[in-house]
Amino acid sequence: MSADIDIDFANREHILKLIQHTPARQITDGRPRRHNSGVYVTDIPQDPVNHCAAIDYESAESRGYFKLDFLNMSVYQLIQSPEHYDAVLAATPPWTRLWQDPEWVRQLVHVGNYGHLLETMRPDSIPRMAAFISIIRPGKAHLQGLDWPVVFDSVWDGDTSRGYTFKKAHAVGYAALVALHMNLLV
Repeated sequence: MSADIDIDFANREHILKLIQHTPARQITDGRPRRHNSGVYVTDIPQDPVNHCAAIDYESAESRGYFKLDFLNMSVYQLIQSPEHYDAVLAATPPWTRLWQDPEWVRQLVHVGNYGHLLETMRPDSIPRMAAFISIIRPGKAHLQGLDWPVVFDSVWDGDTSRGYTFKKAHAVGYAALVALHMNLLV
């Protein structure tokens, strides 16, 4: 089974203090280290020296272990209450600011460094923002600057032969977060 579960938190340390977990392990430059966000909430062999799982997360997945990525997402620190979240998320984002206000765009989570491409492509909905977030990854970068119908013909086809891609579910989730952040900044 191949699964990838990301859970966003305003501060992941709050949840990690509440649950028993083992940080995932990854190999970087031939050396083991703790994964930036991955944890196991089930028993897994542990490395007491590096304070993480004893097997890297890719090997662990092939052995049936299930990793969760607990991600810090500081945008959520701007949310005052569940009602505030619902109201901000329900509002229509100011899409045109994406190509009219470069300084404002630089503040946005996930897309702040892509002002020129935002100006070219002009995403104006959650589905288009999701596709945009996907095409800023190497595996779908060849779709940058193309018309939306062409982008949607292959952006979710699962082809990773050109490099890392986003799954549609991740991209839609991140697109909703961008929209939320846009609304919080106005």
